[in-house]
Amino acid sequence: MPLDYQSLTFAYRSSSDQRNATPVRHPVVIVGAGPVGLTCAIDLARQGIRVIVLDDDDTLSTGSRAICFAKRTLEIWDRLDCGDRMVDKGVSWNVGKVHFRDDLVYRFDLLDEPGHRRPAFINLQQYYVEGFLFETAAAEQDIELRWKNRVVALEQDATHATLTVETPDGPYRLACDYVIACDGSRSPMRDMLGLKSKGHSFRDRFLIADVKMTPEASARFAAERWFWFDPPFHRGQSVLLHQQPDDVWRIDFQLGWDADPVVEREPGRVAARVRALLAQDDGADAEFTFEWMSVYTFSCQRMERFRHGRVLFAGDAAHGVSPFGARGANSGVQDADNLAWKMRLVLQGRAPDRLLDSYDEERVAAADENILNSTRSTDFITPKSEISKTFRDAVLELARDHPFARKLVNSGRLSVPSTLASSSLNTLDRDAFEGALVPGATCVDAPVTVDGQPAWLLDQLREDFTLLCFGNSSLEDLRDAIVPLRFVVVLPAGAVSSTAATTLVHDREGRVATRYDAAPGTAYLIRPDQHVCARWRSWDADDVRAALARATCND
Repeated sequence: MPLDYQSLTFAYRSSSDQRNATPVRHPVVIVGAGPVGLTCAIDLARQGIRVIVLDDDDTLSTGSRAICFAKRTLEIWDRLDCGDRMVDKGVSWNVGKVHFRDDLVYRFDLLDEPGHRRPAFINLQQYYVEGFLFETAAAEQDIELRWKNRVVALEQDATHATLTVETPDGPYRLACDYVIACDGSRSPMRDMLGLKSKGHSFRDRFLIADVKMTPEASARFAAERWFWFDPPFHRGQSVLLHQQPDDVWRIDFQLGWDADPVVEREPGRVAARVRALLAQDDGADAEFTFEWMSVYTFSCQRMERFRHGRVLFAGDAAHGVSPFGARGANSGVQDADNLAWKMRLVLQGRAPDRLLDSYDEERVAAADENILNSTRSTDFITPKSEISKTFRDAVLELARDHPFARKLVNSGRLSVPSTLASSSLNTLDRDAFEGALVPGATCVDAPVTVDGQPAWLLDQLREDFTLLCFGNSSLEDLRDAIVPLRFVVVLPAGAVSSTAATTLVHDREGRVATRYDAAPGTAYLIRPDQHVCARWRSWDADDVRAALARATCND
């Protein structure tokens, strides 16, 4: 019998720290047990770093909240061995449809070629995501989850941070090398440091309704992203529809700035809106109930910096965007992915503390990219002048017949991994390459064969830095690398290896060589978070050593 994650309550338990007069020093304390905090905790624990996770609550998230999780996020969770559960439960989709007034304008496919392990997106209620991550974290011996532990004060100096934590048994103090603040958009940790997020709010209101339908009613709609501009059932506004597991559907209705949030949440009023939508597909008589409703406004904003001494901010605590494009939770998981390996190397003494400054550098740039895309989406969806609305409507009319205009339509630029092209950790190309896998880009998956069995490339690029070599290579001179270095050699299907590689893979469909624009002698140096940091057409051990030193701030 599956767990009911919405009713699950976690027991408060006292910890040994509460019985010590002098604060015990821990490597890492994570504040917040949401998707970002739990992902970061699992990643650190898998790398041998002990983590304390503090949460002021004793339940998982209420309502569906974040529901769209991107291919890159799934690949991160695959690396942490919890991706299968997410995909098996979630609703996978690649196709979106854009409607204007009474007509379908066009459809798009976010993953229009074969040879990928994961879909472009899954839809999955946040409480399932948190539940699966919690169960993964609870099985890790190096993670201690402490519920009903609310941080009320923070002090730090050059060597460590000290937290004051309030519990049902009273307060205690906890010391650590680093704090990772994943405590949400209203972040008390941010307030404790006297910090603010800056940006702007949008003068519009939206209604989220999570509607549970009967299986028969649910079958009327495909597992796709449906977006309507000015539809007949909601004139002058926009509507977004997504399928979730358990025959639950997420519907976002634009309401306008003058809408009364209290009135718009009335069940009868929401039901009328839902029935009007369903009537477009002869579903006006469909039975449904409400799972969750909320009226919201939103902002695009971020902290000026994500690192403040011994405290690093991630997820909604560091940055926030509108929901169009599913860039919020996905970006937060990528924050965790970026930070964990750097913190591990610093704590192990394999990299200097300034490596953590690159977290701020890279993820601030990624946040700016997300904010830019989110702002543009919102401006297109909710034009603020007659001129803007005229332009938008003209673009939508043209998009019916002209593919060039479809590039201008913006119903939410959907989440993609940030390419950290300007990162100080990259080694610049000296050779010519085709394609998008520049230093700073995330690696692309492809089908391979390992030990005669079908496998996936990204599963071979885990935990440590990896030298991905195409063709037989001499690797002996790199056994003493400055940080642990794995060797993965890629050969054409059926080729025989003469290399003592950590992992030998065969490119069973030729997609690895194509996607990496690789020829014999090509090599990619790949970070533990599966970002490219250097590549060469031909290379030697000194090239790799220099790139490793740069990527770990040991230069």
